[in-house]
Amino acid sequence: MLLIFNLNKAIKPPYCLKVYLSDIPKKGCMHLEDRELLDLFGDSSTKELAFTAIIKKFQERLYWHIRKMVISHDDTNDMLQNVFIKVWKGLENFREDSQLYTWLYRIATNECLTFLEQRKKKATMSLEDDENGLSNTIKADKNFDANKLEWKLQLAIQKLPERQRLVFNLRYYDAMPYEKMSKILETSEGALKASYHHAAKKIEQYILND
Repeated sequence: MLLIFNLNKAIKPPYCLKVYLSDIPKKGCMHLEDRELLDLFGDSSTKELAFTAIIKKFQERLYWHIRKMVISHDDTNDMLQNVFIKVWKGLENFREDSQLYTWLYRIATNECLTFLEQRKKKATMSLEDDENGLSNTIKADKNFDANKLEWKLQLAIQKLPERQRLVFNLRYYDAMPYEKMSKILETSEGALKASYHHAAKKIEQYILND
């Protein structure tokens, strides 16, 4: 099942780091290997070129990874820019003991958890319910239909604790292997399997009892 939200605005790279996409090597940014991208980034003459290629290659996957956690398109875009700013600052120190994709996902995941924790604190201070806030954002979508299973699924997912929600999204929507997931979330495969199982049970119960 595909996530039902529409990407209704363009995702733009940090404005200060834009270069012309036509300058990317003929091989095409979507097909450059990690090693090629890192080599280009390490050369001052092609650094911005390489960075734009990285944005082009990974931005959509990272966008949806974040969006499934924070729901709001505007919050997602802001966070995505923060992610790529951190990538720009930290890529020179990237250790190739993991794939570039894994490293990027880890940064995006940490941004999600930090954002959600901050929002939860603000909601507590204002006596609001952050969980209901996420659900209300979903219900505010013009296409929302409470009778459709995919919308019930979205509401059920928001009832999960943040880390359990991350595990469910990565496994259910991205079909990510537990081995790769364990590197991103720095958790054992056994714990991730248990977390996904518990999440699936909670979601099933929510949908059946709704």
